[in-house]
Formats: sequence, structure tokens, C-alpha cells
Amino acid sequence: MSITAAELARRLGAELRGDGAVCLDHVAPLREAGPGGLSFLANSRYRAQLAGTGAAAVLLREQDAEACPVTAIVCADPYLAYARAAQQLYPPRPAEPGVHPSAWVDPSAQLGEGVSVGPQACVEAGAVLGEGVLIGPGCMVGRNVRIGAHSRLVASVSVGDDCRLGERVLLHPGVVIGADGFGFANDAGRWEKIPQVGAVELGDDVEIGANTCVDRGALSNTVLEEGVKLDNLIQIGHNVRIGAHTAVAAHTAIAGSADIGRHCMIAGCVGIAGHLSICDEVQITAMSMVIHSISEPGVYSSGTQVTPNAQWRRNAVRFNQLDDMARRLRALEKRAAAGPDSNSRTEHGTGKHNNN
Repeated sequence: MSITAAELARRLGAELRGDGAVCLDHVAPLREAGPGGLSFLANSRYRAQLAGTGAAAVLLREQDAEACPVTAIVCADPYLAYARAAQQLYPPRPAEPGVHPSAWVDPSAQLGEGVSVGPQACVEAGAVLGEGVLIGPGCMVGRNVRIGAHSRLVASVSVGDDCRLGERVLLHPGVVIGADGFGFANDAGRWEKIPQVGAVELGDDVEIGANTCVDRGALSNTVLEEGVKLDNLIQIGHNVRIGAHTAVAAHTAIAGSADIGRHCMIAGCVGIAGHLSICDEVQITAMSMVIHSISEPGVYSSGTQVTPNAQWRRNAVRFNQLDDMARRLRALEKRAAAGPDSNSRTEHGTGKHNNN
């Protein structure tokens, strides 16, 4: 769709400087933008590209507005404004209401107004789909599932029995909600399966990336609160709880019964052990391993950075020597703290006096 710069500025609550009648119909980087393009400047390292941009309008901060050669839309946070502007220019494609002839919907399922069920999809008994819900091709919606209004299951999404999805939930292709958690009891070397009788609850505005799995709870439910954002290829174990508006990047794995706080940011390839808690407003950097609870907000890291192989091999050898080195250091510290050896005797202090 297209929108005038003036109308976009009004919707964003931003200040317009320049031609408000110019039409915007796509977004593009400063260097690549052409007629009808909307770009943004959020990082000062790209400021040099502003002078030569071919964009029709640019989202930027007050301090950059004077250098803008085209229509400027001045705002406090250009990146956030860009996100909202892109939503205006690229709204979700409306679904065709109705049930595709190749889909199966159990007669006891309840479909709200404007629901769309795509080809080869399956909606099982007792499911309730709210207004405007989209069930894309190849999706499976289990028994007694509840899906809130305007949620979208894009394609090949599975939602297990008894799970609950809030409103405006977005599940990308291949997402699995409510698979069995990894629960087994050991019987003399053989594994006995523990039935996973909990479910999964997703709050409003949760978005989950492609091929991510959220396991159902073993007894109580696995819970993702409102606004949680998960990237692709993430594993969420049974009975995990993730607080509102926490974001988790790809390849992270969170083991069972971990409790993650609100407004956290967890980078890619992080491992979080089970049965621990992380407080609100924690950031964990990429490739970190979390094996203890975190009770103070802040930024946390673990792991080692990449180094040349020869240096890494030397450091690996030294790593294996650390325990012995620490023991020797403690022994030296004790000797230094004790002062001169109290058992040593000097000739002056211990020799017999010669009276001759």
C-alpha cells in the first residue's frame, strides 16, 4: 500500500519537515532507496549516506534533520518509528474467511467470525477459534485448544491438545506448541516414560519463529506471558515460564522448570539449565551457559572468544593446569603470610655460648 509522508508522520506522532504530499510505498536502506522509498537513520555510522539518498522521505532524529536533502520525519527513536511505519506499508495479507475443501474441522469445534482454515489443515474436537483467526495450510489444532482473536498460524504449525493461545499470537512455519516434554524415569538402565499431562499457555501478542518447539508441562503448564518473542529453532522445555516482553534469539535452549523474568534479552545459542530462576531485565550474551540463578538485573556472559588456533591450543593446555597452579599459589600465599619459618634456627639464636 502507499501513504503520504504527512499522514505517516501523523500516525507516528512525529514532526514533518518538507513535502508532506510525497507518497511512500516501500521501505529501503538509505543507499538503495529510490522514488517512493522510506528510509531511516538510526545509527550515526550511516550518516554519510544521508546526503546522497534517493529516498522520498527519511525517519531521523532532530540532530540529523538539517542534513536531510529530502522530506524528513523527525522522531525520538527512528528505528522504532521505522518498525511502526513498515507495519503501515506492509499490513498482513487478509485471509479468505472459510474452510478449504481439503481441510478437516470437527463438527464440535467453534469457529468465530472471519476464521480462515487453509488446505490440509485439521481442527479437532472441542477447539475454539476466535474472530479472524488464520489456520494456514497443513496446520494441526488439537482437541480443546483455545486460540484468541486475530492469531495467525502461518503454515505446518502444530498446537497440541488443551493448549491456550492469546490474541494476536503469530506462529511461523513449523512451530510446535505442546509436544511432550522430555520426561523419563530410569529403571535399572531402562527409561520409563512419564506422561506429560500439562499444557502450554501463550499470552497476547506472543510471536514464535520457524521450527521452534515449546513443550507441554509435565504436571502444570508451560507459560509464555504476553509479548514474548522467540526466534527460530529454539527449544523451550516443560514447565518453563518466560515473563512478559522477554526476547530470545535463535538456537537457545531452556531446560525444564526454568523461570525467566520479564523484559529479559537472551542472545543466540544460550543454554539455560533447568530449575533455576532469572530475574527481570537481565541480558545474556551469545553462547553463554547459565547454570546458576541470576538475582540481579544486568548483562551476563560466559564462554571464550575466538582466537587463532595456535593460541587457543596453548590456552587449552593452561586451562588444564589451572587447578594445580591455584593450589601452588595458595601454598605460597600461606607461606608469605606466616613470615620466616618459625622452625628455622640461626646459629646466633641456637648455638651454645662459648664462655672462653
